[in-house]
Amino acid sequence: MSDMTFKERFVRSLERKKVDKVPVCSVTQTGVVELMDITGAKWPDAHYDAEKMATLAISAHTVAGLEAVRYPFCNTVMAQALGCTISEGNLDAQPQLLDSPCKKKKDVSGISIPDDLLENERISTMLKATEIINDRLSGDVPVVAGILGPAAIACYLCGVKNYLNWCITAPEELGEVLNIGTIACTEYANALFEHGADAVVVIDSESGPDLFPPPLFESMIFPHYRSITSDMKGHSILHICGDATDILDKMAVSGFEGLSIEEKVDLATAEQIVGNRACLIGNVSPAFTLLGRSAEEIKNEAKQCIEDGAGILAPGCGLAPHTPIENIKSFVAARDEFYGEKGLM
Repeated sequence: MSDMTFKERFVRSLERKKVDKVPVCSVTQTGVVELMDITGAKWPDAHYDAEKMATLAISAHTVAGLEAVRYPFCNTVMAQALGCTISEGNLDAQPQLLDSPCKKKKDVSGISIPDDLLENERISTMLKATEIINDRLSGDVPVVAGILGPAAIACYLCGVKNYLNWCITAPEELGEVLNIGTIACTEYANALFEHGADAVVVIDSESGPDLFPPPLFESMIFPHYRSITSDMKGHSILHICGDATDILDKMAVSGFEGLSIEEKVDLATAEQIVGNRACLIGNVSPAFTLLGRSAEEIKNEAKQCIEDGAGILAPGCGLAPHTPIENIKSFVAARDEFYGEKGLM
């Protein structure tokens, strides 16, 4: 078992099978400025150029030591493909939403999924980047793609204010937009699998309790997750920011193999709720710990995450652009130190 490749360890962890040690990686964004400087693949170009996207993503593994290659570095790909206006971003700021196509309830009828969705420039870039990453890797490293989930897509298409209001005042209209998000999400995920992704992370923080009323999660969001996971043709992970404790039980039976949770969720509590129904991923704080704390503090928090039940050790959310590479290396080293201290290596 000690001869496991990074990919074998990652996949076995998602499948809740025995591993020699938990993987240490990020299933959320990994583009940091130091890596951009080393590789020459910088934002904003690395969001839109497949070659640069692949180069920057791979460097988080080859330079910083993370045991997976995760891309892209923003959450705007599908939103832009479905008609949102998106800012380009800059060196240390991700692309952001500028305008949504669905400003009123009557606009919902005008939203549809293009027949040539997968030919959209940004989606094509992602598919090409997937191929480039696989061509450059030995096959021993998991390739992990991030995409928006149905709630996030709905929020982008309708705007935050409408999204929050319509879950109460116009549930049918919001349901139509969620359905569009579900269909687009599934089609996109399977295209990524076909091009070589090993796992797809569905980023759907807008379904979490910080934004969406937990009592409505089971009726309005959960069925969409079941639909997505039943139709996905590869390994699946769900990421929700904020304190998702109130919906963890339903997340655990949504069909996603991995649940990526932020540090606002107590990992030991999450482990008690989820049990062996899904692999818990997380949840070292990227903003408070990985960005600016000492190597010792980073290692202590990371080791505690493993102790508390992390099946895959990872940041609780995307890395801040100015996270030092040395801090990422300390994060990776913490995993090996943990097993050494336990006499398991």
